[in-house]
Amino acid sequence: MARLLLNLQDIHLTFGGKPVLEGVGLMLAEGERIALVGRNGTGKSTLLKIAAGMIEQDKGERFFQPGTTVRYLPQEPDFAGFATVLDYVEAGLGPTDNPYRARALLNELGLTGEEDPSRLSGGEARRAALARTLAPDPDVLLLDEPTNHLDLPAIEWLEETLKSSRAAMILISHDRRFLENLSNAVVWLDRGASRRMDRSFAHFEEWRDQVIEEEEREQTLLAKRIATEEHWMRYGVTARRKRNMRRVALLASLRTERKEHVGRLGTVTLQASAGEMSGKLVVEATKISKSFGERRIVEKLDLLMLRGDRLAIVGPNGAGKTTLIKLITGALEPDAGTVRRGTNLQIVSLDQSRQSLNPTDTLADVITGGRGSSVTLNGETKHVMTYMQDFLFRPEQARTPVSVLSGGERARLILARELAKPSNFLILDEPTNDLDLETLDLLQELLADYQGTLLLVSHDRDFVDRIATSVLMHEGEGRWTEYAGGYSDMVAQRGAGVAARKVKETAKPSVAATPPVPQAVAASAPRRKLGFKEKHALETLPGRIETLARELLLLEEKLADPALFSRDPKAFAKATERHAAAASEKSSAEEQWLELEMLREELEGA
Repeated sequence: MARLLLNLQDIHLTFGGKPVLEGVGLMLAEGERIALVGRNGTGKSTLLKIAAGMIEQDKGERFFQPGTTVRYLPQEPDFAGFATVLDYVEAGLGPTDNPYRARALLNELGLTGEEDPSRLSGGEARRAALARTLAPDPDVLLLDEPTNHLDLPAIEWLEETLKSSRAAMILISHDRRFLENLSNAVVWLDRGASRRMDRSFAHFEEWRDQVIEEEEREQTLLAKRIATEEHWMRYGVTARRKRNMRRVALLASLRTERKEHVGRLGTVTLQASAGEMSGKLVVEATKISKSFGERRIVEKLDLLMLRGDRLAIVGPNGAGKTTLIKLITGALEPDAGTVRRGTNLQIVSLDQSRQSLNPTDTLADVITGGRGSSVTLNGETKHVMTYMQDFLFRPEQARTPVSVLSGGERARLILARELAKPSNFLILDEPTNDLDLETLDLLQELLADYQGTLLLVSHDRDFVDRIATSVLMHEGEGRWTEYAGGYSDMVAQRGAGVAARKVKETAKPSVAATPPVPQAVAASAPRRKLGFKEKHALETLPGRIETLARELLLLEEKLADPALFSRDPKAFAKATERHAAAASEKSSAEEQWLELEMLREELEGA
């Protein structure tokens, strides 16, 4: 029998007068890999922190096998007090751990170790935290959303690394494929309590549905028993009723049981507002190319999208996926080749970067655009309060500012806003970010029934498998290839997934641990974000580029007049000079936009 490493028994915890965990139990033995699942807000991260000893439970017992080494991966790592990433990683090593492993893991994850922690992007911070967690080769790994901000090469590397690890683990993740490939048990947190299944996450949904059906049957039987006892109370012989206090007490007990039963959490009701039918042709790209300086983003790409197609764009961070979307939708013009778009297109973009949300706007204003108090969906008018409830927002949240919402709530808010807009061409940029598994299931069902065309960017392999009819794969050096089917079909045809992240050269050979700067001396290192000027430039540069492109076209038409030079040499010289300057400005603006866009992708882990 495998040795028990961790045992949490009858764990209770209350925050702000509201019970979060009520009698939760969790046991972890050697060789076990437990997927800890549940809706957003059910206490998964809290339970993991209790297991790691970071939070003290109100009631219950926590046991760890003496001598067991434990490492916890938080969602938000704290880099305060560390001059370099290597310092941060090596500070997590024990006296007997191999310091070379820290450097090797950083190289595997595409970092040198010499980076300034205060300037890390979201993806870099996650990889640094993973290196610190894995470097000691611990007995127990407690991993909270380890795939957040990682692109596909890093996710697949992590998956293989964890498969080969001897550590027992508890995993919290919204990446269904990641959980299926790693777990051999599931603990489900639901309404403050826990249930366990000793099979992989691949069997979770079937088991969950069986549990819910059994609970509903029990509640139906309870209602029938109460009805029977109430009938006896009303119509039984008076003297008998007075004497049979046992049945009176039984009825009171049954009523209490029904009153105290906590029903299932509500589910999001997803419905997309359908636009008019587009033409059969949606997009036809012929030999399009796009480069920024010496960097080739797209090279001679041919692409045909017809009404009803579901195309997923797949590649590592920085491959140019966002640029490709802009070329397809017309937000950016190619350097060469042509893009023909169909008729009657109504494009709606679901941008999970959440940059479009104003922190000071209220939920109601975001959904209605600040216009009125109702939403029209497929011809049916709904009050904004009613529509909000479809996305699990309470009516009293209508005047809540965006700034106080959690990541999951912001994700649902964007769904609510964008799905209310009529569309026949949906652009989905990382739509699975921060969505719990049940909401993700409903989104997949909605997209399966969507009558229009879908263009999808995602690092979620399972989501791509379930949604896409074809995959446009980044092959490097501006080359893209389209494969029929989903992600798994692409891997089968291609023989490999997304190319692994290239290892950067190590800046210094030293592997000696550097003691961290004392916490009291060093200021907390802030997470790098786009500044106001950078955000403004990212929003305004496409318009500037388009204006310059139109100006260049007019100047070229003017200079094409063979009689211009002889008729007006000064005008010819002025037009020639301006054409050169405008071309230079356009090239500079495009390079600046690309740099900012790549930075945004890195910071958001897009």
